[in-house]
Amino acid sequence: MAEVLDNVPEHCPGTTSEQAGKSSTCQGCPNQTLCASGATKAPDPAIAEIGAKLSSVKHKILVLSGKGGVGKSTFSAHLAHALAGDSTKEIALLDIDICGPSIPRIMGLEGEQVNTLHIVHQSGSGWSPVYVEDNLAVMSIGFLLSSPDDAVIWRGPKKNGMIKQFLRDVDWGELDYLIVDTPPGTSDEHLSIVQYLGSTHVDGAVIITTPQEVSLQDVRKEIRFCQKVKLPIIGVVENMSGFVCPKCKNTSQIFPPSSGGAEKMCADLNLPLLGKVPLDPRIARSCDEGKSFLSEVPDSPAAKVYQKIVQSIQDYCSNSATQQQDITTRQE
Repeated sequence: MAEVLDNVPEHCPGTTSEQAGKSSTCQGCPNQTLCASGATKAPDPAIAEIGAKLSSVKHKILVLSGKGGVGKSTFSAHLAHALAGDSTKEIALLDIDICGPSIPRIMGLEGEQVNTLHIVHQSGSGWSPVYVEDNLAVMSIGFLLSSPDDAVIWRGPKKNGMIKQFLRDVDWGELDYLIVDTPPGTSDEHLSIVQYLGSTHVDGAVIITTPQEVSLQDVRKEIRFCQKVKLPIIGVVENMSGFVCPKCKNTSQIFPPSSGGAEKMCADLNLPLLGKVPLDPRIARSCDEGKSFLSEVPDSPAAKVYQKIVQSIQDYCSNSATQQQDITTRQE
């Protein structure tokens, strides 16, 4: 099935959709005949295996953007750090940005490539993730490269296969939260993660943007993608939302919201705006040094916004779990 995902049109309905090969967006696609014939609709047995593997994970959150360079990996890392601040919770962060894995650096694990030859290994229980803290595990293709500068030059099927292995073969154990950091866009990796998580409950996606229209334009595509694949949207985070001067405390708009920013977009699309995180040079420095900005500068304006966003996500997940339990009870 992975072979059919090469060269998919922008608004591909997906190979498992009833509209596969029949939608107007399928016109001209080299896979149209194959999709329409139904040859691609056989379920991948890995989907059920992944569902069983992740049955002990209470909450699953995808972090999406549509646009590169908006701070998605930074947000994923700090969400993981914030949740792991509760020592009674088990957290894992999965990096499926196959060609641009930045999570090892942001989490202070770059250089683990040499050590993880024996840490990330396959055993009877699966691959072992790398631990930042006792209750915070990380997995990324970056751990499998001999150098952080190595390029991963793969086509779609090989990327899909790696994502499948991360979900099915990693020994995640019992988790309270699994956070999945995705690459920009709406293509191979995104289709794969949604497909492979199809047999398990996903709480939803957090969508990251910056205030300017050039970013919002791509984010709208990501929102449309979520709607098409029936992925709930937890809310939107506007990153780099102004710069607060540490001396005079005045706010400057580095990326002017010419079309109203994320706030107007969320109002137009009836989506929750989780918060606006201001620019703070210390965030970038913390990421370069592999430290948690929330621990380094807990009283900064950006850290306070992060804390409110994380609380909103936790509240959403709690409500989502209750609703899912009600559905399960009714079905029984």
